[in-house]
Amino acid sequence: MTKTLLCWKTLALAGAALAAGCTMVGPDFQRPAPMAVDRYTAQPLALESAATSGDQHVAPGRPVETEWWKSFHSEACDAIVQRALAGNRTLVAAAASLAQAEELANAQAGTLAPQVGLGASVGRQKLGAASLGDFSLPPFTYFSVGPTVSYVFDYTGAGRRSVEAQQALAEYRRHQVEGARLAVVGNALTQALRAASLRTQIQTVEELLGRDRENLRLVQVAFDAGSVARLDIVSAQAQLAADQTLLPPLRQQLSLAQHALAILTGSAPAQAALPEFDLGQVRLPTTLPLDVPSELARRRPDILAAEAQLHASTAAVGVAEGNLYPRINITASAGLQSGQFQNLFESQSSVFGLAAGLTAPLFDGGTLRAERRAAMDAMHADAANYEQTVLQAFGQVADTLQALEHGGEELQARSRAQDAARDDVELTRRSYQEGNVGVLQVLDAERRYQQARLGYVQAQGQRYIDTVQLYLALGGGVLG
Repeated sequence: MTKTLLCWKTLALAGAALAAGCTMVGPDFQRPAPMAVDRYTAQPLALESAATSGDQHVAPGRPVETEWWKSFHSEACDAIVQRALAGNRTLVAAAASLAQAEELANAQAGTLAPQVGLGASVGRQKLGAASLGDFSLPPFTYFSVGPTVSYVFDYTGAGRRSVEAQQALAEYRRHQVEGARLAVVGNALTQALRAASLRTQIQTVEELLGRDRENLRLVQVAFDAGSVARLDIVSAQAQLAADQTLLPPLRQQLSLAQHALAILTGSAPAQAALPEFDLGQVRLPTTLPLDVPSELARRRPDILAAEAQLHASTAAVGVAEGNLYPRINITASAGLQSGQFQNLFESQSSVFGLAAGLTAPLFDGGTLRAERRAAMDAMHADAANYEQTVLQAFGQVADTLQALEHGGEELQARSRAQDAARDDVELTRRSYQEGNVGVLQVLDAERRYQQARLGYVQAQGQRYIDTVQLYLALGGGVLG
């Protein structure tokens, strides 16, 4: 029995080795060539020129750092990102999905090897007289035990294509995990910076309201003294009421940013206890990386995931094509069998069996060929989806570069407006000291300065967020 089993196990393994050398049906996956473009925008940007006086600019060809968020030089931002990476539930689910895909690939790979099992049975049987001719047997009991070996001869390579498809799907899940980690980091940093900007905006509006209240008080004093008309009081009250409408929306936006940040870090909003900071505690990166388009297609997670999906659908064509060929199955068994349990393990009880089967599709109503055509269509669809993903990625980088370009222009304009308003305050105060204007003119100038400062703070906050978006559009660093 042992020699027989060893013989057939060797035969099955030899068949596996022979099948491994056979040509595999279906197309072999070829990694898509990068698109023939060398820049993201049609026209050169000022961001691409050499930086002067500390202006923000990009460095073409410079790779993105692994921990790119540290370029903002904020310990509070670093702490928030680490909490998000450690506690985000979406990342936990993505990691579990990846582990599932990897195990499914391992399970599929196991089907290529000979399948060895052990069986044992006991039964009672009666054979009819007609089955034995003139000879008849009384009912009898039998016992058997022994291993079985089965092997599907993968001479077409369809089985290996199935393994290839599962491995590609596992790779797809792996890139999805990378994309999820990048999104969590980017969203956490964006919400943290948005909250920081909103705190500064709220502080600016509160200062503006303080000026409005002081303005109203002084107008009231002047009215009581009979030096101004009631229209001035109504105007001051209207200005205060109008500026008060700025505060509730900012506070609501701050609450939304804080709640979103809490959820990203895996905490309930009431229990998050996240660090609070303003934009003054964050440094805007001045030199930004910028991968060339061909490199972006080789490192951005969503592009790599689309490439893995295309690989899986390409392998699925081979599986569908292999189903058109005959299927060869080899089975062998050996063991012990006896009508008496006490004689089961004697040498005379040894038995063995060997069988080879072939099943070939003859007529199936066109099902198998339709399935192959469907697999081809799916491969073509995934190829188009890959190209669309690349185009969208290039578009996102171009959009972000333009946002940084125009955002820089707006920030400079807001800065000039703020400086002009500050100069206006100083000149108005000087005129007040010289007796040329009243105190109301001074307060109006100060209020205009606060409004100009609010616009500058908003533009500055957007500048930080656009910088984060560029890192995300470039695919971030390799987080591992």
